[in-house]
Amino acid sequence: MSIERSTAGTGIGAEPAPTPAPGEIGAGTPLALQLQVLSTEHWSLLASRSLAWNESFSRSGMFLSTLSGAIVALALVAQASNFGDGFRIFALVILPVVLFIGLTTLIRIGIANYHDGLTVIGMNRIRAAYFERVPEVQRYFVMPGTDDMESTWRAMGMDIGFAVPLVLIASAPSMIGVLNAVIAGSIGAIAAIQLGADTGASLIVGVIVFVALFIAQLALGRREALRDRPEFAPMFPAESGEDAGVPSGPG
Repeated sequence: MSIERSTAGTGIGAEPAPTPAPGEIGAGTPLALQLQVLSTEHWSLLASRSLAWNESFSRSGMFLSTLSGAIVALALVAQASNFGDGFRIFALVILPVVLFIGLTTLIRIGIANYHDGLTVIGMNRIRAAYFERVPEVQRYFVMPGTDDMESTWRAMGMDIGFAVPLVLIASAPSMIGVLNAVIAGSIGAIAAIQLGADTGASLIVGVIVFVALFIAQLALGRREALRDRPEFAPMFPAESGEDAGVPSGPG
């Protein structure tokens, strides 16, 4: 008995194996296997998104805990030093550390939000694949199978057509950014007092530092939000007049 082995594409001088045309790739794959691969990737994206959310919550909680501990420590030192030089020096040591944690937390939350958006787009595209292969189930889905910007925002639980400023103000990055600006303004005011400025001048310095850092954080967030990201380019945009939030079913 002899066993013949195909040598196409292997060995020296062998002919290369034929490459399937793009339209033929996956054409013979059973539907059950296709759905299994898609669902596996879907669950992987869900787990990855959950990790990003957990990290955002933990980093925000760590920052708020650090800020609370610093305020308690400042209150104790203020009672002991009667808001004298010792209090101001201690504040100028501990508050910059808290501000550093706040700034790094804001940056990390921005990275997690990017990852969150990427996973949502991936899940929307997988739903598009579900709808292509099993169109009968489309009307039972409440999340979109399109990956344009409006569909992505709606899949993340935010409607960009309603109260966008309120949604942005209520977000975690906005809260962290405001707290960072307040801490920076406090550092500026305390430093001005330590250098001999009166109360009015130190208050002006604090306001200027607050506004400067708040605008800087706002500009950074806006630049990141408007950055051209090829991976976010829609592959399955919603058709004109179609509601991107609720998939349309047959009939």
